Amino acid sequence: MEERNLTIGDIAQELGVSKTTVSRAISGKGRIGEQTRKRVLEYIEERHYSPNVVAKGLAQNKTFNLGMVLPGDYNIVELPFFQKCMLGISRVASARGYDVLISMVTAGQITQLERVVTNRKIDGAVLTRTLAEDAPMQYLKASGVPFVTIGSTDDTQVIQIDNDHRSACRELTDSLLGRGIGKFALIGGNEDYIVTRNRLRGFEDAFAGKTAWHSTRQVFLNVDDSRKVDEIVEKLLAEKVECIVCMDDYLCGCVLNTLQQRRIAVPDQVQVVSFYDSSMLANRIPAVTSIRFDVEELGQKACELLLQMLDGEEVPGRTLLGYDVRMRESTK
Repeated sequence: MEERNLTIGDIAQELGVSKTTVSRAISGKGRIGEQTRKRVLEYIEERHYSPNVVAKGLAQNKTFNLGMVLPGDYNIVELPFFQKCMLGISRVASARGYDVLISMVTAGQITQLERVVTNRKIDGAVLTRTLAEDAPMQYLKASGVPFVTIGSTDDTQVIQIDNDHRSACRELTDSLLGRGIGKFALIGGNEDYIVTRNRLRGFEDAFAGKTAWHSTRQVFLNVDDSRKVDEIVEKLLAEKVECIVCMDDYLCGCVLNTLQQRRIAVPDQVQVVSFYDSSMLANRIPAVTSIRFDVEELGQKACELLLQMLDGEEVPGRTLLGYDVRMRESTK
């Protein structure tokens, strides 16, 4: 018998045991006598046997694939976030012998996700965006496939991991209020995204109970292109707004470009803040006051939680990771 063709069936026949017994010895799960387990493992070690993924998966009723669900409607400036999530997920998955399959979805089209679930190609999944009306999340719940969301949801039955956006945005806004800024404006993206709602809550939390400070604020949501940003900034400059707060680095970049075109000095004439810090803002002059989140850690922790679930372990319903508020030259 050539060792390179050794199978679970071959081992079972050679040792006079069942295939199930060999599978249990390999997986370390199920009832099997210690002496038998030792005999099987010694035989395997002597012949340098390494079960292939398919055989191991069949033995354990697993595919050893994890699904990573990406929004198909992401824009190019969001790509670094999803790349870092993917890196974190892949590193943890690979260390545990899993591969990662990508499924692209939109709010109204989840065919790719349905296909991998229906064909039993994945053991579990990580959703990388949460929505107010979340079709992929509802589908995974109905299908019974274990999953974790990167991003928060009000559904307490869903295992979720997120950065503490609400606390981070409150802390940064608090710092700005403490510097005596009187007129604020907040520019944000799609309000169907839960992250947009949480950042808005944090911003509003900072103003709660501070009516004596006489600070005012305007909020603009569902802003998704530079033309809209231009119109809003033009309006805010006419109203002599002192600080423009942007919910993400893309919007912040658009604001800074508009101000530069109009020769408006930052922070002398208007201060600028971003609720998300990435490489897009790294080379801006002046450096932008922002909030740093460890996105790769987000992916790693999400994958760790999912693997714990697949191992039958209990996991916390909601995990919030930290942040770092970075005060820089774009605010006085």
